[in-house]
Amino acid sequence: MAKTFVGSRLRQLRRERDLSQAELAATLDLSPSYVNQIEHDVRPLTVPVLLKITETFGVDATFFSLDDDSRLLAELETVVGDVEINKVPVDMHELSDLVYNHPEIARALVEMHRRYCNIRDKLSLATDSRHHDAQVLAMPHEEVRDFFYARQNYLHGLDQQSENLGQFLGGGSAPIAQVEQEIQQYLRNQHGVDIRTISNQDGLVHHFHPDTRILELHAHLSLGQRAFRMATELAFLEFAEELDAVLREEDFRSQASLDLARRGVASYCAAAMLMPYQQFHRKSEQHGYDIDYLSQVFGLGYETIASRLSTLQRPKLRGIPFTFVRVDRAGNMSKRQSATGVHFSNAGGTCPLWVLYEAFTTPGKIHRQHVEMPDGRHYLWTARTVHHQRPNFGATGKVFAIGLGCEARHAERTVYSRGLNLHDPEAATPIGTGCRMCSRRHCTQRAFPSINEHLSINAHRSTIAPY
Repeated sequence: MAKTFVGSRLRQLRRERDLSQAELAATLDLSPSYVNQIEHDVRPLTVPVLLKITETFGVDATFFSLDDDSRLLAELETVVGDVEINKVPVDMHELSDLVYNHPEIARALVEMHRRYCNIRDKLSLATDSRHHDAQVLAMPHEEVRDFFYARQNYLHGLDQQSENLGQFLGGGSAPIAQVEQEIQQYLRNQHGVDIRTISNQDGLVHHFHPDTRILELHAHLSLGQRAFRMATELAFLEFAEELDAVLREEDFRSQASLDLARRGVASYCAAAMLMPYQQFHRKSEQHGYDIDYLSQVFGLGYETIASRLSTLQRPKLRGIPFTFVRVDRAGNMSKRQSATGVHFSNAGGTCPLWVLYEAFTTPGKIHRQHVEMPDGRHYLWTARTVHHQRPNFGATGKVFAIGLGCEARHAERTVYSRGLNLHDPEAATPIGTGCRMCSRRHCTQRAFPSINEHLSINAHRSTIAPY
């Protein structure tokens, strides 16, 4: 291991856990002076100390790696690339130094820019349409995404509690039909909840009425979908105090953000009940993270299985750190969960060369892609479409592409690496974070010029790239 100085990252970790240097030293069985020297970059981080930290605090070793800063770096690049507030190009090495040595300042800049954009959009909306709803464009989904990202998409206490309850209900061992019946009976016996099947056509999928203790489920739901929605409401009832405690850790800026986070955490618990961590992790490792196989074993849909795979970050029993995304044909990214540092910019959409968009050409088929990002890192991505059932003839259907990606160094643990030469850089498809942020100069698919470079047009000269 080369000498690695991680003072700012260790200091960040200590402050997040509200520990003094002396308390951190005692926890790691080190001397206070030794911890002080690491924090001030006088001494490098050694392998034994790194292992102690990862086991004690449940953080991945990449927390101390420059690669783990990729998401923050991409967000900061968006900030300095905003032509409305900055006209001078900023060197990427300077941004990297800022992110690594002063991550708190970098996050503050990103947050200020986010609030600036929010206010700018609200003013624009008010001017254009005279609409003054304070909740418009508050973007609570981004707050919730960051809430899960800060926790590596894993909630340890709730995951364990949900796992225990799920095992009691047969999750991970019994057929999904039996699990669905067990959850239904548990809701009735322990919480006085009755299940009703509805067939109204107004788009309602499920609705729990706390006053009457009636949970309505639409007739078109599959057994797995019924079980998942029942498990979600069971999480609200069974883990109310634990849910509140987790949500109090975050200072959400709006009630909408808090409510969306609450629903997201309850859905997380539902997945942990139906796919208990240890069984799900074991099956995933044994069968190469084969989503189709896991879907058959646990009786749940492709999207639900792929989403659960992105949460396997339990200390001492970690799975592959996946990034999970869901996009539509227009490139709108409605879900984004990550246990790693990969980040796609919100500016200018995503890359048209990404395999997710190819998935729409052959619905239901799993596509694979070995990609190289502009920073030189390699990933393996899989993509497949999923269809949400139409409630009736004439209703608008929903089709999404589900993507699951990991760094190439983890890919050989999956069935999806078979037949791919992930060691050949020439075999990788060069993609970017979206045209406006991408630094690739010779991409034939570029739709917009990069905001990081000066646009120079020669009317008497043309190239294969439009800009």
